[in-house]
Amino acid sequence: MAQSPDSGGRDTSRDGPGNVREFKMLTSYGPVWKLIQMQPGLDRIVNGKLIDRASSKMPYRPNPNSTFSAYTSWAALTDRTYWSRHLPAPEEVPTDLPDPEEVAKLFVREEGKFEASDKSTVLFSYFAQWFTDGFLRSDRADPPYYNKNDSNHEIDLMQIYGLTREVTEQLRQHDGGLLKFQMINGEEYPPYAYDAGGNKKPEFSRVPDAPTKLRPDFSPEELSKFFAVGSDTANLQLGFVLMNVLFFREHNRVARVLAGKYPGWDDDRLFETARNVLIVLLIKIVVEEYINHITPYHFGFRANPASFKNPPWYRPNWMSVEFNLVYRWHPLVPDSYRIAGEDVAIADTLYETESLTANGLGQLFEDASNQAAGRIGLFNTPSVLGPVQAWSVEKGRAVALAGYNDYRELCGYPRVTAFNQISGDPRVQKGLEQLYGTVDRIEFFTGLYSEDLRPNSVLPSLIGRMVGIDAFSQAFTNPLLAPRIFTEKTFSPAGMQVIQTTNTLSDILHRNIPDPNKRFVGMTRRDWKRRRG
Repeated sequence: MAQSPDSGGRDTSRDGPGNVREFKMLTSYGPVWKLIQMQPGLDRIVNGKLIDRASSKMPYRPNPNSTFSAYTSWAALTDRTYWSRHLPAPEEVPTDLPDPEEVAKLFVREEGKFEASDKSTVLFSYFAQWFTDGFLRSDRADPPYYNKNDSNHEIDLMQIYGLTREVTEQLRQHDGGLLKFQMINGEEYPPYAYDAGGNKKPEFSRVPDAPTKLRPDFSPEELSKFFAVGSDTANLQLGFVLMNVLFFREHNRVARVLAGKYPGWDDDRLFETARNVLIVLLIKIVVEEYINHITPYHFGFRANPASFKNPPWYRPNWMSVEFNLVYRWHPLVPDSYRIAGEDVAIADTLYETESLTANGLGQLFEDASNQAAGRIGLFNTPSVLGPVQAWSVEKGRAVALAGYNDYRELCGYPRVTAFNQISGDPRVQKGLEQLYGTVDRIEFFTGLYSEDLRPNSVLPSLIGRMVGIDAFSQAFTNPLLAPRIFTEKTFSPAGMQVIQTTNTLSDILHRNIPDPNKRFVGMTRRDWKRRRG
């Protein structure tokens, strides 16, 4: 298993002096940054300044265009069933681009040539895929899924609550603020959506059953093990299942805490308050564990809504079609998963819940934390996912995205003029030149994943910047973080206590498993060491 390659040898002349200075400042002077974070007032101010700066690297929402039309129209500005877009389609769209399947070959790893991330664990990849599925949701009713998004464009934990009130109502116990549950081997799980004969239970008639649409040949035995959870991808892959069950358990745990503290509250108030708490917990995990894992900086970002006041990027959320492609992190997927001491093929972790019920949540979270994810970049996607990368290329073309260099310019980077300014890897340089001929012909999706990783980061520069922009500017705009709403009146004193004492997935896991053993749970490898870069 190879480790992530160094990015030495890349021509950095097109990084831009301002970008170089900023990166150097944030990745040097570790003791100074540590001292800043020891002082709450200064920490809050710096946190706000850095988040504001990261959110201001591109023009602010609303964007003039969406996938509704190639020009600005009222529907393009208001109909959020379509994807927003950061750049309009170019006036001249290239017609002689390489075949998508040939482009996909740049992404696929050779057999036995898995390159491990030196920083990320499989848990990071599980979380990233599950988290983004809550809002980067190509409309399944609009094949070939290019133009529309069926999400609410919010971080709203629809993964467990569903997209609509009708779905939520069917998932609720309607007693004590709880979600419906069952007990298996002494642990709490969502109920099964199908009976032993493979028939959808009437009580879950509105709960999405996408598995039968994506793969119609499930046996009754397989269907009978699918959990009833809010998202149509709830049972798609083991990582989805783990995250859904964790946050499902935490909802019920918080609801029980609230019921004990406030016996006069009815079921609706208990449920809605627990839901509010859970959504903010997710935002905290995203900022304080997930984003801090991604960045190479010494400063650890905080999910503190008091850090800034009415910033110009504070606008209603609207997910972009570019953001959808930014998050195609399939290189994170290893050749196989190590689960309960055995190597399990990728295909055997799809539509499969019994490994969780047999081994327990604690064991599988620790397994994911002890296995390295892959390096994000070219030549490191499992071959089984090669067709998905080809489809991603097709999606970018179907909506006529501007080129890679155009997006570099939009995000404050100078346009590259040579292949070695993108990567120091001769394989990447040669592959890009053979397919595209010149750097100005490189497509957005291909260019994103062609760049070398930044030292101590899990992402290349342009992906990292775009993730920072959208992650911060569409997380801190959540209504639950607004000044008049982020109060004890919304969450209750007990709920606010839960929020204030939660920073990591490990915090949530260890209060939701019966196993008294302390598990290692982390997105960052326990053997990771910061490199000078």
